[in-house]
Amino acid sequence: MDEKRLQAYVSLIQDLLNCPSGEEVEVLNSHQDLVDEELVQVMQQVAESLAQEGDKDAAEYLTSVATQLAEGLGLSSTSFTFSQLPTANSQLNFLMEVLRATKKSNGNPQVVYPLLQTNLDQLDDNLAVLLRDWATAKLAEVEPELARRIAIDIVNFSNRIQEFPLGSRATNLEIAMTGYEVVGTVFTRKAFPVDWAMTQNNLASAYCQRIRGEKADNLEAAIKAFQGALQVRTRKAFPQDWAQTQNNLGNAYTNRIKGEKADNLEAAIKAYQAALQVYTREAFPVDWAMTQNNLGNVYLYRIRGEKADNLEAAINAYQAALQVYTREAFPQEWAMTHNNLGSAYSDRIRGEKADNLEAAINAYQAALQVYTREAFPQEWATTQNNLASTYCQRIRGEKADNLEAAITAYQGALQVLTREAFPQEWATTQNNLGNAYLYRIRGQKADNLEQAIKAFQGALEVRTREAFPQEWATTQNNLGNAYLYRIRGQKADNLEAAITAYQAALQVLTREAFPVDWAMTQNNLAIAYSDRITGEKADNLEAAINAFQNALQVRTREAFPQNHAETLFNLGLAYQDAQQLTNAYHTFAEAIETVESLRSEIASGSGIEADKQKLAEEWNKLYSSMVEVCLELNKPTEAIEYVERSKGRNLVELLANKNLYPKRDRYPNPEVHQAHCQQLDQLRREIPVIQRELEIVTRNRESEEKYHETIKTNQQRLKGLKQQQDNLLKEINQLDLSFQFTQQVEPIPFSDIQTLIDDHTAIIQWYITDNQILTFIITSQNQHPQVRQFSSEDRKSLFDLTKEYLITYYQKKDQWETNLDQLLRRLAQILHLEEILAELPQKCDQLILIPHRFLHLFPLHALPIKNREQQANNSEKNAHTNNTYLLDLFPKGVRYAPSCQLLQLSQNQERPHFTKLFAIQNPTDDLYYADLEVENILPLFDSCQVLAKQDATEAAVKTSQEMPLSHCHHFSCHGEFNLESPLESALILAKDDSPEDGQLTVPEIFGLSLNQCRLVSLSACETGITKVFGSTSDEYSSDEYISLPSGFLYAGSPSVVSSLWTVNEFPTAFLMIKFYQNLSQFPTRETGAVAIALNQAQTWLRDVTKEELEEWTKHLSLTGTQEFALFRWFRNMKPKEQPFQSPYYWAAFCAIGK
Repeated sequence: MDEKRLQAYVSLIQDLLNCPSGEEVEVLNSHQDLVDEELVQVMQQVAESLAQEGDKDAAEYLTSVATQLAEGLGLSSTSFTFSQLPTANSQLNFLMEVLRATKKSNGNPQVVYPLLQTNLDQLDDNLAVLLRDWATAKLAEVEPELARRIAIDIVNFSNRIQEFPLGSRATNLEIAMTGYEVVGTVFTRKAFPVDWAMTQNNLASAYCQRIRGEKADNLEAAIKAFQGALQVRTRKAFPQDWAQTQNNLGNAYTNRIKGEKADNLEAAIKAYQAALQVYTREAFPVDWAMTQNNLGNVYLYRIRGEKADNLEAAINAYQAALQVYTREAFPQEWAMTHNNLGSAYSDRIRGEKADNLEAAINAYQAALQVYTREAFPQEWATTQNNLASTYCQRIRGEKADNLEAAITAYQGALQVLTREAFPQEWATTQNNLGNAYLYRIRGQKADNLEQAIKAFQGALEVRTREAFPQEWATTQNNLGNAYLYRIRGQKADNLEAAITAYQAALQVLTREAFPVDWAMTQNNLAIAYSDRITGEKADNLEAAINAFQNALQVRTREAFPQNHAETLFNLGLAYQDAQQLTNAYHTFAEAIETVESLRSEIASGSGIEADKQKLAEEWNKLYSSMVEVCLELNKPTEAIEYVERSKGRNLVELLANKNLYPKRDRYPNPEVHQAHCQQLDQLRREIPVIQRELEIVTRNRESEEKYHETIKTNQQRLKGLKQQQDNLLKEINQLDLSFQFTQQVEPIPFSDIQTLIDDHTAIIQWYITDNQILTFIITSQNQHPQVRQFSSEDRKSLFDLTKEYLITYYQKKDQWETNLDQLLRRLAQILHLEEILAELPQKCDQLILIPHRFLHLFPLHALPIKNREQQANNSEKNAHTNNTYLLDLFPKGVRYAPSCQLLQLSQNQERPHFTKLFAIQNPTDDLYYADLEVENILPLFDSCQVLAKQDATEAAVKTSQEMPLSHCHHFSCHGEFNLESPLESALILAKDDSPEDGQLTVPEIFGLSLNQCRLVSLSACETGITKVFGSTSDEYSSDEYISLPSGFLYAGSPSVVSSLWTVNEFPTAFLMIKFYQNLSQFPTRETGAVAIALNQAQTWLRDVTKEELEEWTKHLSLTGTQEFALFRWFRNMKPKEQPFQSPYYWAAFCAIGK
């Protein structure tokens, strides 16, 4: 355009700015030759210049005219008429009409809103300009009283349009703010302080909601206006208005962008607490509830103070609000507060993590009763997302079910949170969904990982490095995890993709800005380099070692003990793979020291809750790796000691949450016992809380120097509490020796292990790693354990045999029974039993077996043995059978122990007396031969207490005064092993009206006090089984240590007899009676007597003939019914027939302990 035409445009624009209101159309019609697109462009440029110069009103007016002119240029007519271009007169008429309606109705929305709805086309930016111009002129020319009344009408109109739900929300707020500002010439603080304060409060509220302008600037303007209002709205003069403005000020500080976030939140708390001085529940229940909810929100995200205290304050505030916000009276507010409450419970530090997550789920589900997709789609989607995140963390229920629930909820949220409508929320939910698929259990693993990759890649379409750098980096790390474990595609390519993603994440996640995330990603990158196929193996391992060492700079033992241990374990594996065995040894040793120091913190979870079972399996792999390295370094003594430490750690971890206490009867002073229990409770609460707080503040604030002192203080507090715990356990140990083993790992040195056996006794201890079977042979003659290592093929054969054994046992019991002897023969070959026995001293006549993993299922004492010279001494024992079994070779017995440590505990317990019997007899009244068994055992004891049938309740057992004083505890009842949760395994007792459930579970057994007991006999089914598989069918389960026998050993009994399968009650009754008869022949009850008596009873039952049994039963106390039953059993047998020759009948029971 030429300069002359440009000057003409500028002149026309000046005429428009100077013309009287309503004459714009005339001005434009008189210059029709200049009305074109270029005029609009110049008007826009002039408006921008005016805005930069600070002439906001003129700029807004000119922008409004240019917008309408542009619309007009799209019409066919070239001239502007009144109908085509809304004039200031038309809008002025509308403004006058709406102000009159406001005045007449006193701002009643039922009157004002229909008028606004009919004239939505008038609600534009020009109306704000018109309101400002008209009101400024009008208020200046009228009398003060009239000006006051007009100002009231303008304020009421502004109030209504600020809340008007239709039209442009941004424009409505601008109109409202114009009204509040323009009455400032009338409602001055000096002339009308009350009205001025009210208007300042309203203006501030509008700034808080404002869409246009910078959010940070708007909030600053709001805070300034609220503070201005409070200069007049004092608590003394206007308490209710003061409280309202304080609440509003709290909202502004909560959302404030400028200033320190911590300072802003403190200011918000102060304001809300001030408001609550007036807003009491009695006087203003609804306002009180609103402010309580707001206060809860601030405490939820508060930075200062103890995180645990803040979350408790948030929960208390939300629960207070819900006293008023009922679903019936305030459904929307009720749902909102429940959603907030769910967030607080999700993050809660105090209390049991599992309980907190359940409370969060309940709160979210409550919110969803109101927040339906139809009525509140966005709130519904947000709550679904929150619910899904909580299901991902959930501890209770099946992990697989929880992840399915999470995926369903995330997918539901994505139906509303679309990329088009809510791009940022969509990306966040896609990232969360990816994580759920990454850890999903159900479905094909390969498919799940593909879904995870797809979700992460979707999130990265929005989460770009430029727009959302931190979120981009987080998703890149997650994507790397998915590629790290990807099944489809080439493994080498997937690992390269993982490395690329981790390296991308590290461009943003620097140590300086995000130290914790940096360390996490370094750890992940190192794992990828450890597995990398491309490139030189040595170079990759070196890169992995460097990255692990980087991660450990942040993942310290003090700040992140669990992560520290995990990274050390990974580093040790890299050293082991690189054949840097000495480095591997020291690294594994440090990792194990860290794991064993965690105690209950690691079992109960840090709050950033990893799957406990997966974690337990990882620690078991740590110990097994250490054992392998020890053997590679020719350190067999250290190897067996770490085997023992592994078992001790498993027990501490599994019992950590069971709130076991030292036994009361071990204390001469009950007040000391009570004090010890109270101290234990306090430490059990405080240590996990401080650990979690330390992790949170370190994770979120380590890069901020001013928080370093807080971190240091928490570290010192944690160290002090753990020292208190150590000191307390030492005090308890002086009174209750067994208690320490349930609370902390107590390593047993090899020299102590050797003291457990004499020159005629040997220990065979198995340890099964992921790659091989290790057999340790311990005798008093050798300074080190002898170690036999058997191949991965043997290990696989053992695994396959175990699966076959369990499948037939649970699904084809008849086939299992028929094949049992053959299965045991194969097991002996897999274990190379002949080679192991050849290593034993010739004079060895007693054997102690310590199984591991799968071997806990099998009657190792019944393993068939080929003919050997040693058998000649025992030929008389097995004269009636062609088979020789392991127990035949050791006349002083074959017994078992869960570990050398438990063996030490049992052998240190002197129980010289064996005259008092406490018996449980047929509590469910469906074991016919239980009565026969118990009644024929009774005469062997001087005194007996028998709880029979319906009298044998759980409550009666626990409250019995005779039970703690008895020397023998005999349970002739049903037993039940819980394969999925061994801690819930139980002896089945009679039920009554008491709160007890009729099941004596493993944790309850651990809590019994049996300090006079010499023997516990569990004449029941499956009382000696332990869990042998972990989260997958070939994973190592830490639960192998937990069983009914272990519970009774810790309760105080040095010996336990238990069964490995569902036994036939008829021969079991014979076996038990014979066992007790044999045991009565050992008046001194020397070590091994229980095993000898049981083994002799087993060989007797195996070899006994029908005619021998008939003669033997003549000496039993039998009822007529029992005699008839025996007659029916024997009538079709031949005299020399051996009815119980199969191991199924005689081999189920094991002697465990002393």
